[in-house]
Amino acid sequence: MKLFNLKNAFSLSVVLVIYAAAGLLINSGFIDSYLFLNIVLIGINIILAVSLNLITGFTGQFSLGHAAFMSIGAYASAVITAKLSLPFWAGVAAAAFFAAVAGLVIGIPTLRLKGDYLAIATLGFGEIIKIIGLNIDYIGGATGLNDIPQYTTWTWLYFSVVATVLLVSNFVRSYNGRACIAIREDEIAAEAMGVNTTYYKVLVFTIGALFAGVAGALYANYFYFIKPDSFGFMKSIDILVIVVFGGMGSISGSIAGAVLLSIISLFLQSIPELRMVVYSVILFLIMVYRPNGLLGKAGFKFFKKRGARNAYSQSR
Repeated sequence: MKLFNLKNAFSLSVVLVIYAAAGLLINSGFIDSYLFLNIVLIGINIILAVSLNLITGFTGQFSLGHAAFMSIGAYASAVITAKLSLPFWAGVAAAAFFAAVAGLVIGIPTLRLKGDYLAIATLGFGEIIKIIGLNIDYIGGATGLNDIPQYTTWTWLYFSVVATVLLVSNFVRSYNGRACIAIREDEIAAEAMGVNTTYYKVLVFTIGALFAGVAGALYANYFYFIKPDSFGFMKSIDILVIVVFGGMGSISGSIAGAVLLSIISLFLQSIPELRMVVYSVILFLIMVYRPNGLLGKAGFKFFKKRGARNAYSQSR
């Protein structure tokens, strides 16, 4: 089993070519600031959707508090870079760390719950984080935190997205990923076969929170200004809609869903009051005519080791 083979070399070449080509277009001014803003939003949505898909799509844990981890990451990075004047890599590291710790802390007591009870618990956690943010003056309180340095560049965005997709897809294809899929399919049977279901559920919750924190850092250090209301319940719903639209348990579906729904949101900016109506119609049509999502169970193979067997078609 070798990681370095012709197929992976080709995949790496494609990744680098896309990075170089897009960077050239940005530097030449062909991609203007408005278009780049939407590219940033798409990249952040991909990270959020892929990380939530690991929790909801692959492990079957219904979470409605993913935006809370993004909020923790955003404020952690903002404090590190704006308040303490430290470099951006320190902000990203702090965002990932504190979001992962929050995922671990909330995951241990709540992931013993299932279904609607878990959804309500994670929803409550998201509201708690929002209320805390509204009442801490050091981070701006209800008025928000501004003057955040704009450190998010094309390089940071692109390789954060690539790292998220690469790590999550390889995790899903690993022994741990197969255990998570077993929990999703039948938790009782998985536990009977010796799978430590609580451990794996907490593990994916922590990993998903970590990447959501990274997305929050990218968001905070691009838009200069953040406030707790930006990471409320509706933001979690937005992320969940992307996951369902693209396909539960499909990383390639999460990518496609993030791109398409971001483009749809772009066209709906002039009529924001109809945005959630359109989202509801999209979800209705998907559930009726395409219940497996936009790409269903389409696979996504990224830097796959030679000879590795993909035992589950759901592994992306």
